[in-house]
Amino acid sequence: MSVMSAVPLTRPLHMPSPGSRGRRHTLPASEFRSLSPEDAISVFEIEREAFISVSGECPLHLDEVRHFLTLCPELSLGWFEGGRLVAFIIGSLWDQERLTEDALTLHKPHGMTVHIHVLAVHRTFRQQGKGSILMWRYLQYLRCLPYVRRAVLMCEDFLVPFYRKSGFKVQGPSEISVGPLTFIEMMFPVRGHSYMRRNSGY
Repeated sequence: MSVMSAVPLTRPLHMPSPGSRGRRHTLPASEFRSLSPEDAISVFEIEREAFISVSGECPLHLDEVRHFLTLCPELSLGWFEGGRLVAFIIGSLWDQERLTEDALTLHKPHGMTVHIHVLAVHRTFRQQGKGSILMWRYLQYLRCLPYVRRAVLMCEDFLVPFYRKSGFKVQGPSEISVGPLTFIEMMFPVRGHSYMRRNSGY
C-alpha cells in the first residue's frame, strides 16, 4: 500500500532534459503510482526475497497481496524505475485503536486508521534511502485523504529506529505474533501532526 488527484504521485521525480522532448513511448525515469492486482506477482517476488531471508515469513502471501490490491488499491504505493517496480507499500483500513489478528487479512472500509502491512525494496535498490523516501511520500499522500486519522504498523525490534525516523511512535508490544516472531506496534498521527519536510540528506 488511489485518489490520485489529491497528490500528483505519478509525476516523475526528475524533470526530463530538453533533448528528451518529442520522444514517444519512453517510460519516466521514476514514477509513483498506486498498485493494481496486475502488479501482485512483482510485489510478491520483492516481498518474498526481502522477508524470507531475514525472518522466514512474508507479511502477505500472494493471494493476500491480490486481495488488498483489489479491495483498496488506493492505499498502496509503488515506486517504478523505467517501468520496473523497485519498492512498494501496501495498506488497508482498520477500525480499532490497536491491531488484532483480523487486521492481517481484513479491510474495514469505514475505518479511519491505515494499517501498513508491508514496505519492501528490491534488493538491487537497497541502501539508497528508497524506503525512507517512499514512506515519506506515502504519509504525505495519506494526509490528503480526509477520512484517515492515523497510520499503524507492526515491526520487529531492529526496525523500530527506521520507522521512528519517519515519525512513527512506539505504542508497545503487539498482541500479534507469527510463530516465534514477536512485534512492536507503532503509530503515525496523520491528522494534527505538523510533518516537516524530509531532510534531503535523510
